Amino acid sequence: MTEFTPWLSLAGGILIGLSAVLLMALHGRIAGMTAILAGIIPPLPADWAWRAAFLAGAVIGPLAYIASGNSIEFAVPVSMPALAVGGVIVGIGVTYGSGCTSGHGVCGMARLSPRSIVATLVFMAFAIATVFVIRHVIGA
Repeated sequence: MTEFTPWLSLAGGILIGLSAVLLMALHGRIAGMTAILAGIIPPLPADWAWRAAFLAGAVIGPLAYIASGNSIEFAVPVSMPALAVGGVIVGIGVTYGSGCTSGHGVCGMARLSPRSIVATLVFMAFAIATVFVIRHVIGA
């Protein structure tokens, strides 16, 4: 069962939106995590420093939350091989889709990009289909 946390979810959404707006306003870049991560893999591009800082913030934020005495409870109900296969499938998807959910869903849809709107609809359709098949067809 998932605990519904509207205020924490709203705060997280505001922070994600704020970071995307600030990155676009200050650097003229889209906050797509796949492209940001790819930009810190050697050979390093000239603008690698802001990418490393952005990713460091994505790691330091949750660590600061945990250090303040809070916990982040989660469960992964699948095996490591299933996670690895899922990671490969996602990697293929972001390659062929020219971006990930953060780039298309957060930034692209906010810019009313038709390509991003279609990509996000495809992401969501496949997510819904996957959950349906796993829960109701396979029965896991």
